[in-house]
Amino acid sequence: MSVLQLLCFAMVAVGATAVVLTRDPRRQVLVLSLYGFVLTILFMVLQAPDVAFSELAVGSAALPMMLLVALAGTSGPRRRSDEDGKRR
Repeated sequence: MSVLQLLCFAMVAVGATAVVLTRDPRRQVLVLSLYGFVLTILFMVLQAPDVAFSELAVGSAALPMMLLVALAGTSGPRRRSDEDGKRR
């Protein structure tokens, strides 16, 4: 195993840990996208270009975009339940 491969595996391990430890959903999607890019680099180093291009398209672009759209659709102005019927 070469030094470049070991470095890529270490970057993947650090990236996966960063995704798990990120608390804010929007930041987590950004870190997930960067993690997909790191996986793409790993697959290129391991000489699997077809898997790398698939990971680049799906893991770095398509999935984060779908997650951001879902987050945008679910996060809106929240009202407290005791203020629903009351007007000031």
